[in-house]
Amino acid sequence: MTQFQIRKDNFSTQRLVESSTNKAALNTGEVRVNITRFALTANNITYAAMGDFLGYWQFFPAIGDDSEGWGVIPVWGFAEVFESTLDELPVGDRLYGYFPPANQVIMKPVNISSQRFIDGAEHRAKLPPGYNNYRRINPEAAQDLQADNEQMLLSPLFITSYCLWDSLQDKDWYGAQQVIVVSASSKTSIGLAYALDGDNAAPKSVGVTSTKNLAQVNSLGLYDSVVTYDSLDQVDANLPTVIVDMSGNSEVLRTLSSHLGNNMKFCINVGLTHWEERTENNGLDEGRSEFFFAPGHIQKRIKEWGIKEFEEKTSSFITETALKSRTWLKLKTVSGLNSMPEVYADVCDGRVAADEGIIVEL
Repeated sequence: MTQFQIRKDNFSTQRLVESSTNKAALNTGEVRVNITRFALTANNITYAAMGDFLGYWQFFPAIGDDSEGWGVIPVWGFAEVFESTLDELPVGDRLYGYFPPANQVIMKPVNISSQRFIDGAEHRAKLPPGYNNYRRINPEAAQDLQADNEQMLLSPLFITSYCLWDSLQDKDWYGAQQVIVVSASSKTSIGLAYALDGDNAAPKSVGVTSTKNLAQVNSLGLYDSVVTYDSLDQVDANLPTVIVDMSGNSEVLRTLSSHLGNNMKFCINVGLTHWEERTENNGLDEGRSEFFFAPGHIQKRIKEWGIKEFEEKTSSFITETALKSRTWLKLKTVSGLNSMPEVYADVCDGRVAADEGIIVEL
């Protein structure tokens, strides 16, 4: 097995580790899968930044004799069952879900149905249920690589976008008359912008982005207005405002909070596209800000709506929004885990173009 790892205390430090795990015999109830392709986005850096706080490091333990201090960031992708001890999950089945950036992983499927199963590995038992669910794909079904790429790249982001929009509606927009989206070029932000643009009852939206991404964000035509990080004083401070922050940039949040004053009604912290700019003090009143954990909102809605209604609503939104994204999204495919050091460094350092999506093909 080959596995891509990063230092938990320094995301820029990385390595590829080889192990003989793929030669070990499976225990009863286990399957060994070959990971075939996965997406890599800034969302994966958020997993690293929140690894200790939200348990992301626990999904896939680092292999190797000197694994102390090293972590494995989860990725969304596809795999095929290579070896199985389960009649219900035969060799050749294709799977979609949460995997390590590695060529193989051993899983312990439980609650197996014709459509899905749960990884029942003991170390994952207390982790968010949504991440432990895997979708089975009929191996005889025609494979649509573009749809597969869009699914693993956009679905995990756009379901967060949907949940943000749904949560904002549920909270009556916190009484706001404008929604400021920080890091407006991120794909999760764009998904939210699609939702806001299609909602006639939504407050007006303001995208905040870098100068280099300004033209691309404006070309989307989704935000009512767009400002850059060095022109935050152009934001209308007379309107009650809710901030949705994908950046984690503490300086930007302090500036906005000071500029808006009492009209800063609430701030929802979502991502960390600017993880290197994050500090403990972001200038926000703790009573008027919170970290948004999408799996928590998903479980809330499944409990209220039922799994069928939830999946119908989210699938419809994700499918429609992914189709719209074809007008601007450019997919970049790289080959093999040996390409990870370079592409991961680009993602980590913010060098990936806003309209580009990276697919790692094994």
